[in-house]
Amino acid sequence: MSTPIRILLADDQALLRGTFRLLLDSTPDFEVVAEAGDGAAAAKLARELRPDLVLMDIRMPVLDGLEATRLIAADPDLAGVKVLILTTFEQDEYVAEALRAGAGGFLGKGVDPEELLRAIRIVAGGESLLSPAATRTLIARFLAQPSASDVPTITAPLDALTARELEVVTLVAAGLSNEEIASQLFVTPLTAKTHVNRAMTKLGARDRAQVVVIAYESGLVRPGAGSS
Repeated sequence: MSTPIRILLADDQALLRGTFRLLLDSTPDFEVVAEAGDGAAAAKLARELRPDLVLMDIRMPVLDGLEATRLIAADPDLAGVKVLILTTFEQDEYVAEALRAGAGGFLGKGVDPEELLRAIRIVAGGESLLSPAATRTLIARFLAQPSASDVPTITAPLDALTARELEVVTLVAAGLSNEEIASQLFVTPLTAKTHVNRAMTKLGARDRAQVVVIAYESGLVRPGAGSS
């Protein structure tokens, strides 16, 4: 890449931030632009620096990572800022909350370095990190049971979509990449990407992760549907 992916690290553990920074700064296409030790600082730095991606912990003082993600996602001036949540899979509810908040994906803190680098590239590029079958099942389980306190942030009706766009949204919710959608629909990857982008625009979704949220919470996709 001619321009590196600019990253903001948000974690209350200085040692962990240092470890991530060492890894990312040693990778040619990444640049760590700042660090934050709490969610409030992360949201503030995101507004000031406009990074390409925030690597966001959940449990932080002052403001947790989910609330910080909501602030970033709700700011139209930060539409280009992606959020990759770091979480422990022992508390699965965080997965659904992270996606509702506007995160583009999530990872466990024990992830291998190469997987972390890959995840950052995927989310920064506008894809959602939701492909593995186990993750898909997890998302389906919790998004299918929204809490009473949830306030929908996306209200665009599905009937705004064409039949092909509905089909594409279903495939996105199944965790398929643009290339996999293209193969299934017998179209080019560029055509698949065009359909995905048009659907996102009509639904007011920031990224593919929010398309998944809409697909499950609208009932377009049911838990277990299309899983292998």
